[in-house]
Amino acid sequence: MKKIYQGYIASFNGLSKEVWWLALITLINRAGTMVIPFLSLYLTKSLNFTLGDVGWIMTAFGLGSVAGSWLGGKLTDTIGYYKVMAGSLILSSLMFISLQFYQSFWSICFGVFITILVADAFRPAIFVALNAYSKPKNKTRSLTLIRLAINLGFSVGPAVGGIIITTLGYAGLFWIDGITCFFAGILLLYILNPKKARIIDEVKTVENPQSAYKDYPYWIFFFAMGLFGFIFLQYFSTVPIFYEKVHGMSEDQIGLLLGMNGFVIFLFEMPLVKFFETKTWSNIANMLFGAFLTTISMLLLNMSEWIGILVFGMLFMTLGEMIAFPFSNAFALKRAKKGNAGEYMALYSIAFSFSHIFGHNSGLQLIEKYGFETTWYVMTALGLVCCLLLIVLRKKIKAEVRTEEERTKEEYTEEESVAEVKSL
Repeated sequence: MKKIYQGYIASFNGLSKEVWWLALITLINRAGTMVIPFLSLYLTKSLNFTLGDVGWIMTAFGLGSVAGSWLGGKLTDTIGYYKVMAGSLILSSLMFISLQFYQSFWSICFGVFITILVADAFRPAIFVALNAYSKPKNKTRSLTLIRLAINLGFSVGPAVGGIIITTLGYAGLFWIDGITCFFAGILLLYILNPKKARIIDEVKTVENPQSAYKDYPYWIFFFAMGLFGFIFLQYFSTVPIFYEKVHGMSEDQIGLLLGMNGFVIFLFEMPLVKFFETKTWSNIANMLFGAFLTTISMLLLNMSEWIGILVFGMLFMTLGEMIAFPFSNAFALKRAKKGNAGEYMALYSIAFSFSHIFGHNSGLQLIEKYGFETTWYVMTALGLVCCLLLIVLRKKIKAEVRTEEERTKEEYTEEESVAEVKSL
């Protein structure tokens, strides 16, 4: 046990002070973001919307996420990640508080769209900030630390959120969410001010940056991550409804099951990532393994009516995301060295934003028309397509590396010939 403990602590060594502060800010922010996992339940139970209506509201959620990620990337490359992060946190605090006052279908669509637009502008900025605050060898673990903060907050948030709903109602969620976002923004302004924060790695590394939109392999990666997000997000929209309607679970029980996801990630993700880093497997191979495990988790939901299968499904999904997300982040950051970091990371975020547009709505529409069983089989099929795309990406990257090595070898041979001529 002592050896395991020492290994766990050692997995955090070498991370910069700025990364730790950014993780704390993320933890505070995420702990308050308890509205999102309960949004579908809030809309159906408190406002009496149909599943079809909720599907379109979640599409507005996804559109806001796409717009916010794109805008966040543009602003990050223009005014810098610090201003984007601070502005997003403080403005989104007001947006989350105001969400409780929207009651009609169209007003809620607008409210959700504008709230998520402001909130998700934070996502490309934090990736670029991590790139700047981390040494190259520590980037994957820095990203994992931020994910630990997110998931620790997420393990606390839904559990506390379920209790708040049963005691104070849904309105309390919106107030707590807004207050924590505001506090996180103030802490960021004070702690990570550019005059205090230490830049370790340059954000821009090339004079003539390549456009992410012209990077063909990156588009394969984009679609693979979009499909991965499509099935992953079911756990935070359609699966909670499945828990309630098919297995009769209450909000506090659902909150505890969702909270288990974050708690397991908090305990095991950093050592797991460090273990995978010691292997010779590529980022893409790791992503493929994580995507396959998440796909299996959807299939498990149809395997038995025993309530314990829900725990196994959650564990498979959790293990899958613990592997897929850090190494997909690492792949995107490494690829971003070819161009504007904000643009690359915005496109990475937009892949998951598109998942919000199509994933929630499609899942809800499928459930309403064909039931839960068919929906989980469809998600399993999409997960297999995601895995296939990652296999194609792996082949493309290998071919790209071989081409680059041949070009380098030719240039080296040419330099040797020139040197030999000069010596004569």
